Amino acid sequence: MENKVEKIEIKVCMGPVGITAGGPAVLDAFGAELERAGVSARLEKNCTRHKVGCKGFCSRDVLVDVVMDGRRTTYQYVKPHMVARIVREHIMGGVPVADWEVNEDYRTFHDRQVKVVLSDCGEIDPEEIGAYIEAGGYEAVRRVLAGITPEEVIEEVKRSGLRGRGGAGFPTGLKWEAARKQPPGLKYIICNADEGDPGAFMDRAVLEGNPHSVLEGMIVAAYAIGAEEGYVYIRAEYPLAVERLKKAIGQAREKSFLGKDIMGTGLNFDIKIKLGAGAFVCGEETALIASIEGQRGMPRAKPPFPVAGGLWGRPTVINNVETLANIPYIIRRGADWFSSMGTERSKGTKVFALTGKIRNTGLIEVPMGMSMREIIFSIGGGIEGGKKFKAVQMGGPSGGCIPEHLLDVKVCYENLMKLGAIMGSGGMIVLDEDDCMVEVAKYFLNFTQMESCGKCVPCRIGTKRLYEILDRISKGEGKEDDLTLLERLSRDVKLASLCGLGQTAPNPVLSTLQYFKSEFEAHIQEKKCPAKACKALSVFRIRKDLCKGCGACMRACPVAAISGRQKEPHAINRGICIKCGGCFDVCKFGAVRKGKDQKNGKGKKRKLIST
Repeated sequence: MENKVEKIEIKVCMGPVGITAGGPAVLDAFGAELERAGVSARLEKNCTRHKVGCKGFCSRDVLVDVVMDGRRTTYQYVKPHMVARIVREHIMGGVPVADWEVNEDYRTFHDRQVKVVLSDCGEIDPEEIGAYIEAGGYEAVRRVLAGITPEEVIEEVKRSGLRGRGGAGFPTGLKWEAARKQPPGLKYIICNADEGDPGAFMDRAVLEGNPHSVLEGMIVAAYAIGAEEGYVYIRAEYPLAVERLKKAIGQAREKSFLGKDIMGTGLNFDIKIKLGAGAFVCGEETALIASIEGQRGMPRAKPPFPVAGGLWGRPTVINNVETLANIPYIIRRGADWFSSMGTERSKGTKVFALTGKIRNTGLIEVPMGMSMREIIFSIGGGIEGGKKFKAVQMGGPSGGCIPEHLLDVKVCYENLMKLGAIMGSGGMIVLDEDDCMVEVAKYFLNFTQMESCGKCVPCRIGTKRLYEILDRISKGEGKEDDLTLLERLSRDVKLASLCGLGQTAPNPVLSTLQYFKSEFEAHIQEKKCPAKACKALSVFRIRKDLCKGCGACMRACPVAAISGRQKEPHAINRGICIKCGGCFDVCKFGAVRKGKDQKNGKGKKRKLIST
């Protein structure tokens, strides 16, 4: 360090998980330790420390990259007290602290990915426009305004094969072309950032990690279709994304990328933020438009489609966050580069939120066409705790559950639809042997039923009836004809509902019926939950020969249903027990057993079958 001046970059993850894990304190600690060691003064601008967005492997935060003359070392689970040693041994001494480096799981997690939308997330400071410009940002805007016609821009997007990343995958270029062909006049661009799927956080992470890529995509889209006004519709539950988006818009205006006469070219375009209240139905484009207009977020019948009559009756293009974030890279690197990735009809990459019963949870981006098996077992590291894989739920409440024997299917729009799921915004929830598929279907039906706007009868009443049937089955009160009724009603709801929420709400029911019918039959015929997850079909007891009388179960019970003296076997009063499972979770000796009451032919309880 004394003889050679090196360029040093310190990148601290400041996505939501990184912040929660202590990212701000870690960043401050680096500043204090570098100043104490005299590094900052000696290297001046060659030593930088800054915040970055989500780095993907959220379960390892706080993640810190130390880059010295191009060599990157990544540390995991970093706490403020660890910083002094990293500065002393690595930055000053040149020897990375091996004890705290990421392991092979982290490298495998990233090595198999191909990043486009996420290529700058986790690399640049999301609150500094200069960092984005240095990485090539706003070059796409400069190029199109320097002489590429709007028609040529649209043709390039069409040739790329980019499809909408927020739902069924409508071709982006065709949507832009339809809006371009509308009569001259006021037109709008809307970025749909109303990401409401349980377990999904892709769009939020992009806006938090690289908001300028989305703004640049909107500017290019506005130029292509002839729009002068744009909106980002984002739910208020994303405060960090909103804060960084506001900063990015302000910085873009200062640099003349937004506003009047952009870069002196005569193009006028500006962007406003509209906060949503978190209604899932507002992810549907006509409901979203109604919300921006100040009306209740309820869908309307189509046609007319938004490209012809959208916001305030004017031609409107609505794209989601990931779709727009792809645009700058397509313009900069070309349609051929983008279309070289993926499958014949599903080009490019897709961002997924990998969650559930999986070892490596986080945010990933992979080429279209990668198999679900490779995503789950290579990138995701397989099932947590050595449990057996059961299914992967894809597409959120509008999607479906895919079983193990179909894991080798390549992920693309057409394949997922054939399997009874959809791409959606990219939620991927992994389920294991302890998950009951009846409960999974019931959970998503409950979600969509509660989020239904109630405008049309098939969705408002149909989802309620579907939920009631599933609830009855999960309690062991199902009837033999319930499965036929479930399937028939599901198809009626899909066919007759007004918007995409109702049309796709039965997907979790139909896919679980298709691939896991035996579990439904067990609930109905045997009054048994094969996964031992349904509370109504389970009872808890304590084996006296294993109970040590430690009292842990008594302390965990919220209704005082457990009694017993210290160091003597305890017992559960089933009349009081609410079957919460707290005793089962805390017992260290395996004395608490979960099972079901087996009934004889006369309906009398005979014995308890333990798990």
